[in-house]
Amino acid sequence: MRVVLFTGKGGVGKTTLAAATAALLARSGRKALVVSTDPAHSLGDALEADLGGEPVELEGGLHAAHIDTRALLDDSWGPLQGHLRTLLAGAGVDELVADELTVLPGVEDLLALGEVRRAAETGLWDVVVVDCGPTAETLRLLGLPEAISGYLERLFPAHRRAVRGMLAGLSGAGRDAAPAWERTVGALDALAGQLRGLREMLGDHTTTSIRLVLTPERVVVAETRRTLTALALHGLRVDGLVVNRVVPGPPPSLRGPAARWLRERHTEQQAVLGELGGLGDVELRTVHHTAAEPTGVPALLEIARSLYGDDDPAAPGRAGPPLLRVRRTAGTGTSRDSEFELLLRLPGAADGPLDLARVGDELAVGVGGVRRMVTLPSALQRCTVTAARLQDDDLCVVFAPDPAVWVR
Repeated sequence: MRVVLFTGKGGVGKTTLAAATAALLARSGRKALVVSTDPAHSLGDALEADLGGEPVELEGGLHAAHIDTRALLDDSWGPLQGHLRTLLAGAGVDELVADELTVLPGVEDLLALGEVRRAAETGLWDVVVVDCGPTAETLRLLGLPEAISGYLERLFPAHRRAVRGMLAGLSGAGRDAAPAWERTVGALDALAGQLRGLREMLGDHTTTSIRLVLTPERVVVAETRRTLTALALHGLRVDGLVVNRVVPGPPPSLRGPAARWLRERHTEQQAVLGELGGLGDVELRTVHHTAAEPTGVPALLEIARSLYGDDDPAAPGRAGPPLLRVRRTAGTGTSRDSEFELLLRLPGAADGPLDLARVGDELAVGVGGVRRMVTLPSALQRCTVTAARLQDDDLCVVFAPDPAVWVR
């Protein structure tokens, strides 16, 4: 089973390329489902089909659907929200305040991602291709499982013990209240389990590929570099860049204003492609600009064949080095003269402001407005930060043993 997610700046053609990829996979003999989590829902326009919340087969092996986040919100989040209101009301929180506290920003996106995972795990399709929303929305979407999981862990650090402790201490909460509290705990545990599954799916390079679509323009490339950094900060690896609408160079015999424009545009785009070649281990593919808008399966297949050639559209890209690793640079065993380096791979981090802070057993890393709390390995939790530097695409943080807590 494979999941391939396409995202990029609005208007760069990610929906077209997601649909084209799914169409080619179906023609190769595999069952492919292409779904859209983009609120704009232009997938049906690209496929020239009427799509709804349930997958429909457009031709042999090719299925498509729009994920209806409103229906998911009513069916999935509503019951859990009710359980949380019960918990808060039982603790004496005002009903109106409880309503506000149980509104979770971004829950629609989270449910959409959960629906993608559910579809992938049904086993009905060999590959699930996802047309994600624009880059900013996708960053929020892909970062939600870890963010909300951390929120729940801080709010309910030991679900059953905490809730049962509250239940025992609440005046007037007798045996009749126990089933409601147990349902609340069960719902929270189920949500925590779903979040763990989403994080595992997104972080598993053998299962999930994230591909960024862009056009060869410097403004778009700058956003793409920031997206690469932000995704890496969330522990997510991009294994492919797809540059869409590349203008071919005109023949030397062509003359006139149109030829001059084509040559200048082609030269500018080639310079941008050269800059993209320096983005480390990410595989780069290009798609030529087409004269007509590619809609419908035949036109999409033509695009996909020019993009992939004889390669497998669902194959993962080059693995590259781990996004997070620790190495010892001095000392042995438990010696106090030991030194360790934590390396966090952040492609393009040098292009934006970088913030770093130690918060208890975590390292707060912020790049370009995106922040993540990185839990330190147990050995580094007993160390102090002595230095930090950017080394190519790696953030290198140096640690030395803290004599007060280091192993004697």
